Amino acid sequence: MIRIGIYGYGNLGRGVENAIRQNDDMELVAVFSRRDPASVKINTPGVAVCRAEDAENMSDKIDVMIICGGSATDLPVQTPALAKLFNVVDSFDTHAKIPEHFDRVDEAAKASGKTAMISVGWDPGMFSLNRLYGSAILPDGKDYTFWGKGVSQGHSDAIRRVDGVADGKQYTVPVQAALDAVRSGSAPELTTREKHTRECFVVAKDGADKAKIEQEIKSMPNYFADYDTTVNFISQEELDANHAGIPHGGFVIRSGKTGADLENTHIIEYSLKLDSNPEFTASVLVCFARAAARMNAEGMSGCKTVFDVPPAYLSSKSGAELRKNLL
Repeated sequence: MIRIGIYGYGNLGRGVENAIRQNDDMELVAVFSRRDPASVKINTPGVAVCRAEDAENMSDKIDVMIICGGSATDLPVQTPALAKLFNVVDSFDTHAKIPEHFDRVDEAAKASGKTAMISVGWDPGMFSLNRLYGSAILPDGKDYTFWGKGVSQGHSDAIRRVDGVADGKQYTVPVQAALDAVRSGSAPELTTREKHTRECFVVAKDGADKAKIEQEIKSMPNYFADYDTTVNFISQEELDANHAGIPHGGFVIRSGKTGADLENTHIIEYSLKLDSNPEFTASVLVCFARAAARMNAEGMSGCKTVFDVPPAYLSSKSGAELRKNLL
């Protein structure tokens, strides 16, 4: 059995807990929270809820710690710190900052002999793999990634951290004309702004400066600055009634050509349609936790990404079973 710890118990942490129950080679050992453990109710009987700072005392009881914090401020600190104690998996999704996050985590994990898997999820993660496969198969071509329509957890978290914001949700919306142009095989040149819009629904705190909130959101680097962004101020009741779900999805498309004169056009398309962004992301984290445990058992240490993992390491099935049933 692979012994799993969950560090952080929000939407993603709850999703990880559910996913563990679907994998019979894993068991949940403990949940760690910055909240008062007595106030945190989990769904797995007999599993302890501990203070976040107690994690350092359980390094011998957990094979992989799945870190469920936010990318904006949590994971840049939590992942390197916990990689000194555990094999870890995180879902760091600020694409522009992945290289520097990798370097910090790699240093910590190599020093401790642990395996640290970063930026695991569906993008970065599964979409990253499909971009790699597409570009390798069709080297003469272009990659296109479209997200949504759906709720981005990272962008919604970034909104909620803006001063004066009580709550909020952000939807990423693909521009249909851009999507149609890519699927036609015409290989259009598209700017970031031409591919997506972002729609924010924000509950402001009493007395907050809404104009300042809107400006801060729209100018936020790595999140909103490069997109046409709409900020809608609504009540908490309206947010709860109309925006309670966390759906998402998207498309990775590779448009490429082959032939002596590049006369043949090919389209590779991978798509996801998700009822629950955190539940799906959690399921990806859990299977990569299996890979982290296996890789560490084979002596691999340092920081890894989805590109470094043999696909067979993700499955609980044996090599013989995979060859018989899936190959």
